[in-house]
Amino acid sequence: MEDKLLFIIGSPRSGSTLLSRMLGAHPQIHAPAEPHLLTPLAHLGYYETVQQAAYDPIISQRGARELVRELPNGEEDYLDGLRAYTNTLYSRLLGQTSASLLLDKTPAYALVLDFVARLYPTAKYVVLVRHPMAIWSSFVESFFDGDHAVAHDHNPLLERYVPAIARFLRDRPAALCPVRYEDLVQAPEQQIARICDFVDLPFEPGMVNYGEQGSEKATARGLGDPMTVAKQKRPTTASLAKWARGMTGRPDKVEQCQGILARLSDDDLETWGYARNEIEAELAAIDVAGKPVPRPRATRYTLERRLLVLLRRNIHQNAFGRLVRRAREVCDVLLR
Repeated sequence: MEDKLLFIIGSPRSGSTLLSRMLGAHPQIHAPAEPHLLTPLAHLGYYETVQQAAYDPIISQRGARELVRELPNGEEDYLDGLRAYTNTLYSRLLGQTSASLLLDKTPAYALVLDFVARLYPTAKYVVLVRHPMAIWSSFVESFFDGDHAVAHDHNPLLERYVPAIARFLRDRPAALCPVRYEDLVQAPEQQIARICDFVDLPFEPGMVNYGEQGSEKATARGLGDPMTVAKQKRPTTASLAKWARGMTGRPDKVEQCQGILARLSDDDLETWGYARNEIEAELAAIDVAGKPVPRPRATRYTLERRLLVLLRRNIHQNAFGRLVRRAREVCDVLLR
């Protein structure tokens, strides 16, 4: 199974859903929805653990490590056991299709790459990077309705994903093909052909026009970009400058991005291919005194996100949060 696996490694909002749809349009690549199969396995206790669970994670960690010490081949036997589980599921996903490669696009894998590379060292990895501020802007707008402060309190996305992916690109523990999002949308034929060459498959023109009506192979939607990719027929460059336009008239957003940038290392930024001085110049060029860009027309999804952001605000301190916790306690008693 290992030689039939293709992983897309990228942070949330890096364009991984777009790339997955394009690659999944190839007749020899099966691209199901994000399976999130490997992340829990990385936290069973031997490598990483969890902070809270319905069992005692501290005892489980000790037990897992003692168990592995008793195995005749130690860690290799443990990895073989995990592979027996994942290979079964992966092979049955692939076995119901005529494809020869299974694509797993799960952004959370970027945070457990050491484990993923140990588990599947001979799989193929496509590593997708994007302008860090474009990722952050898209994350804030897509999931937090533009509230950049709440978004960072909830998840300092760039500070987590940039170092992890940069280290993977530098160490290269497996065969990998780096791709820049900006190159992908500006020259999709060239970039997709390069990936096809990497995985030893012929380039199919229909991969670029993945959303054309009547295309021979539909690709799974599932988890992923909820706003744009499912509506597109092919890659577009419309998003390239969107992040900077969205900060016009918003000195608070520019200041936050400058703070995030200061917490990223020069080496990691260079590895991603976006130099610090270039990003600083782009941020300095934003017209913070200008008129803010009007917000796009609300959709059902954006309205849901706005409601969620509103309800979450100060939920651990306010009366609504106390009511929710009390309701949860009652539900736990009823369902016990």
